[in-house]
Amino acid sequence: MSVWKRVRQNATEQVTSIIHGKSAHEETMATASRALGRDGKGHYLVVLDLAETDLVCRYIRDGGDKERFLSNFQRAHSPGFDPAHHLERVGVANQTTMLRSETEEIQRRIRDAIAGRDGHTANFRFFDTICGATQERQDALFRLLDESLDLLIVVGGYNSSNTTHLAEIGERKLPTWFIRNAGCMVSAQEIRHFDIHQKKEVTTADWLPAKVPLCVGITAGASCPNNLIEEAINRILALRNEMSV
Repeated sequence: MSVWKRVRQNATEQVTSIIHGKSAHEETMATASRALGRDGKGHYLVVLDLAETDLVCRYIRDGGDKERFLSNFQRAHSPGFDPAHHLERVGVANQTTMLRSETEEIQRRIRDAIAGRDGHTANFRFFDTICGATQERQDALFRLLDESLDLLIVVGGYNSSNTTHLAEIGERKLPTWFIRNAGCMVSAQEIRHFDIHQKKEVTTADWLPAKVPLCVGITAGASCPNNLIEEAINRILALRNEMSV
């Protein structure tokens, strides 16, 4: 609701909402609809990542070919969106389950582009709308990754954006297995897990090291039930022939 109120206010004040999110995600689609405002005359642009953000920043600073720009954001902008006019005043919003550090970097880059063009930041606004539970999980994972872990288990729904981001954070540092539940850990030699790059469930062999001691980190999506986390812990202990808790 906080996001929707903000983007609707943007529309009222003729400020284009740049939304950090996935254009086909239900939440982002809902936010985009609010960004049109009550009269439907507001505008929005959805950016997925830093690469798309840089395209926006270059246009803010230097202008460019309108059609070429729009071809990079098909189905990710409001009807009638014209970058030559609708990037004059912008406000950054976000899908509440996106990675906070990436949203903050997007804010910084767009703010700097506006400042570089205008000499000030009066035409830029932002607000923090990352979900509290999502942020808590991300912060806790960053602290967990400071430990000497051998692998990371991420438990949650494969269609969950915030859980996918946990897997993204983990795999940057160590072997990370994104599973739906304990049943995905078939044996110490076989695991079914979601590959966030291929966007499908795959099977991997010899995933659980035999080393002693073994340090395993476990995290889960913000809406993952505690019993699924407990079952995952028990399954790992069972696979290691240890006493379950």
